[in-house]
Amino acid sequence: MPEPVPAAKPEGDDAFPADEADSDGDWDESQSTELTGLFVEKPPESVVAVAGTDVTFIAKVDSSTLTRKPTMKWLKGKWLDLGSKAGKHMQFKETYDRNTKIYTYEMKIIKVVPGDAGGYRCEVTAKDKCDSSTFEITVEVYDTKVNLISCHIRRYELVCFNTLRDAGEDEGDLDFSALLKKPEKEEPAIDVWELLKNAHPSEYEKIAFEYGITDLRGMLKRLKKMKVEPKHSEAFLKKLESCYSVEKGKKIVLRCEVVDPDVQVKWLKNGQEIKPSAKYVMEANGNVRTLTINKATLADDAAYECVIGEDKCFTEVFVKEPPVTITKLMDDYHVVVGERVEFEIEVSEEGAHVMWFFEDQELHKDKDTKFRFKKDGKKHTLIIQEATLDDIGMYHAWTNGGHTKGELEVEEKQLEVLQDIADLTVRATEQALFKCEVSDDKVTGKWYKDGVEVLPNSRIKMTHIGRFHRLIIEDVKPEDAGDYTFVPDGYALSLSAKLNFLDPPKIHLDTTGNMVSQNTIIVVAGNKLRLDVEITGEPAPTVVWSKGDQVITNAEGRVRVEARKDLSCFVIEGAERDDEGNYTICVTNPAGEDKAMLFVKIVDVPDPPEHVKCTSVGEDSATITWEPPKFDGGALIKGYLMERKKKGSSRWTKLNFDVYESTTYEAKRMIEGIFYEMRVFAVNSIGLSQPSLNSKPFMPIAPTSEPTRLTVHDVTDSTCTLKWLAPEKIGAGGLDGYIIEYCKEGGDQPTKRWVVANQDLCEKQGYVVRGLPVGEKINFRVVAVNIAGRSPPAILSQPVTIREIMEYPKIRLPRDLRTKYIRKVGEKVNLTIPFQGKPRPVATWYKDGQPIDPKMVNVRNSNVDSILFIRSAEREHTGKYELVLQIENMEDRATIDIRIVEKPGPPLKVRVTDVWGFNAALEWDPPRDDGNCEITGYTIQKADLKTKDWFTVYEHNRRPNCTASDLIMGNEYMFRVYSENLCGLSEEPCHSKNTAVIAKTGVTVCLRVYEKDMCCVPKFTQPLVDRSVVAGYSTAISCAVRGFPKPKIIWMKNKMIIGEDPKFLMQNNQGVLTLNIRKPSTFDGGKYSCLAVNELGQDEVECKLDVRGKDRKERGTSGKVHLGSSISLVVLNTDDY
Repeated sequence: MPEPVPAAKPEGDDAFPADEADSDGDWDESQSTELTGLFVEKPPESVVAVAGTDVTFIAKVDSSTLTRKPTMKWLKGKWLDLGSKAGKHMQFKETYDRNTKIYTYEMKIIKVVPGDAGGYRCEVTAKDKCDSSTFEITVEVYDTKVNLISCHIRRYELVCFNTLRDAGEDEGDLDFSALLKKPEKEEPAIDVWELLKNAHPSEYEKIAFEYGITDLRGMLKRLKKMKVEPKHSEAFLKKLESCYSVEKGKKIVLRCEVVDPDVQVKWLKNGQEIKPSAKYVMEANGNVRTLTINKATLADDAAYECVIGEDKCFTEVFVKEPPVTITKLMDDYHVVVGERVEFEIEVSEEGAHVMWFFEDQELHKDKDTKFRFKKDGKKHTLIIQEATLDDIGMYHAWTNGGHTKGELEVEEKQLEVLQDIADLTVRATEQALFKCEVSDDKVTGKWYKDGVEVLPNSRIKMTHIGRFHRLIIEDVKPEDAGDYTFVPDGYALSLSAKLNFLDPPKIHLDTTGNMVSQNTIIVVAGNKLRLDVEITGEPAPTVVWSKGDQVITNAEGRVRVEARKDLSCFVIEGAERDDEGNYTICVTNPAGEDKAMLFVKIVDVPDPPEHVKCTSVGEDSATITWEPPKFDGGALIKGYLMERKKKGSSRWTKLNFDVYESTTYEAKRMIEGIFYEMRVFAVNSIGLSQPSLNSKPFMPIAPTSEPTRLTVHDVTDSTCTLKWLAPEKIGAGGLDGYIIEYCKEGGDQPTKRWVVANQDLCEKQGYVVRGLPVGEKINFRVVAVNIAGRSPPAILSQPVTIREIMEYPKIRLPRDLRTKYIRKVGEKVNLTIPFQGKPRPVATWYKDGQPIDPKMVNVRNSNVDSILFIRSAEREHTGKYELVLQIENMEDRATIDIRIVEKPGPPLKVRVTDVWGFNAALEWDPPRDDGNCEITGYTIQKADLKTKDWFTVYEHNRRPNCTASDLIMGNEYMFRVYSENLCGLSEEPCHSKNTAVIAKTGVTVCLRVYEKDMCCVPKFTQPLVDRSVVAGYSTAISCAVRGFPKPKIIWMKNKMIIGEDPKFLMQNNQGVLTLNIRKPSTFDGGKYSCLAVNELGQDEVECKLDVRGKDRKERGTSGKVHLGSSISLVVLNTDDY
């Protein structure tokens, strides 16, 4: 249970004058009410208590003359309401005697301390009446040290109240009235702060325990600040006090004195300078400096400093928050189950936090859905929608400054039965009426019959009129008899009565499992028959059993009659054949008579079946027959069970688990060539017969099943080609072959005469029947033959007309032959061309319009395809081959382009056309022999004449020229070139006729000055090429120039010189000129030109640049750039310049 927060106490007993105390709300109420003698018993006027013991005060109030519940207050001194101090130290209790209507109030002080001494008052008010009683407590202390410690603890609580306001151990220790009395012996004051300052840290907990310090951690934090010894200050005459205390909402003044009356001071709060405002007022009066804080709040609880230059003084301000008290206490409630309960209190401030408890368990809005919590200003309400017996107990409301409680008593609803329901005895078709009367006409209820709720229907009606509840049953039937109960809703109460049905005697036969037809009972011979017959009737009837004219009266023996309540038992021990016959039971009573006749049939298992034999066998099966047993056991034969075993074995195998009704059975899943024996059991409703005699041994073996998928493959004027698949079942006898038979269509099926088409067995799954008459309709069938004989025939579903079927010729050229067919020299050519047509078409091959030479190309034709075969292909086999397919005057053609290729010959006339710097320009002519296919590129290699080691310069070079770069100065190089096609590189290269000498700098040049004049007019060796690029992607245009002296290069756009535009980057690398355009836009399109000028002349090239938007569809045309690609075309075929 949480402890309430103690109420804030004034800084002294005289902090509130008498006139202010009279202005308290509670005091005004007591002044305005009439003082009357409400107390029946008052606390004693003077009580002496020993410190450490418990003391209890009792006051009793008579409420017989009061219109509402009285309110009791326990006060200490004039102003301190002890109700807010309830906790472990002070406990309050309230009880009520309903008989005497006297309220008893108790106040118990646990372990009295010297601070509890003083004057007390208990005050009771009830609307316009009031009464009070005063008493005094004196505390005797035998240890003076305790008194001194208590005094200093109070001093500490006054200074650090805000830190300690959550501690609830000593809420009642805030009264100073006992300390104001003159002590008998003045003791020196003990300062707890000084003790903590001078003590070792290991002794802090001991001091806190000895002097009752509850917030040791908070004190140590403040002590750490206080331990800093202030230096002697020359600026302050009097520093600020170490701490100040003020109530929330009040004013406080911080005061210090300075040496220099004209000096300026700064005021700091938690290290931050305070600016003058209506809340903070700073004043200077001579040497006195003051800081006034108006309407203190909890935010003002902080450390303050007064600063003069480097000197400063410190203090701490503690703001005390008044506790929230309960102004209206909780009332007790006495309700019945299901009623609504509202516990209501009022507190001193709006928006205060109130905790609700049931007994010692806190109630939460989220967890306890049964309870509702309501706030309305200062009113707080706990609501229980429907009270139950589990809600009985004490409910508490706590604030940080008060506590109240209320008791909830819940009683069950009481219902008085004015008229109980009575037992009824009725006859058939009469009416039954159950009626009862209860004290509450609003009570509803339900009717039950034998524990099952009764529902209204056409015969049963239920009514509720006022306090009366009725159950009406029309046309009463025997099944209506039973116990009827009425249960009121919401009450642990039930009213019961019995409905008795008066009817003539009745025999209720229950022969479940024994009766095969009406009133017939089957008993197995040797078994016991016990027939329990239920007898009903009012009054109890007399029972007589008889067989024919003979009455059975024996109560003992093999055949006897046993009598029980509502039962008559007929018993036959060890049934015999003679016990079969008609039995009669007769019951009589004054209301009438009833008879029943039973036929008892004695049955047994049947005899075994007879004459079991095997009539036929199959591949893995055999057909077995037998005759039914001569004696069926007195019950119908349900069927038979079969078993088999191998000859010579003693292990029988069941063939069926379900009863088989027929007398012929086909046994399957047997092994061919093995002898078997079989036996049969007969089954009736009684059981299984003995096994029959074993059959004679038999061996399963059978021909194959019929051939499958018999179809007509081809028909001519005199033949018919048939095809089929092997039989699904061949068996251990294997398959020797097939017999093909045919007959003419017409006549009855039995009179058909089948003609065998093959004299010898056909081992293949196809056969051509020859010598058939033209135009006749012929039926065909195929029979499989093995050691067991002929299989069932496979017959065509309809006859076949013997007549040639004309089908147009059609060549089905494979997809890979519809394009050029390329093979290398020496490879094999094997082309299979399928076709169709009837009668058989004539296939003829042509090469380049002429019939093919059979010595060069082999051709083989069949009914469905034509094969062109060349064992080793040669170049002369290249050409267009045409297949012509003819049937009379109809034909179809297909052309195949065959190309036989080989490696090309070497290039021609490889020569070094120019040498400059470290570069050499090469040119050559294409080879005479291209290998019968396109030249795909050239491979260029170089070799130094010194080492003669060959190194590849370029591979797959598509042009007949190139430039070899990065040659070594002073060396002489020779070159060779391979041509390349689909088959690879040429066998032999072509070597260059001349060599390239890379002259040394300073030597060769001087020699050439005298030998040749190097000056020449600028000339572009590689022109600019038109471009089409995508906007936003950087590009470049390039060309190559030669000339000496070195020409000056000028780039122009639309005949305008391109200046130092950062969008353009111009490069010159040994005569290769490049203009880079960074992220061009559509406005950068136009005509670009490059002008080369020296003293001998000039030359100019130009191109067109097309810049298209990004949304334009890309086209793969020559000279254009794809989206996302960059362009940098460099022509390296240049001369010195």
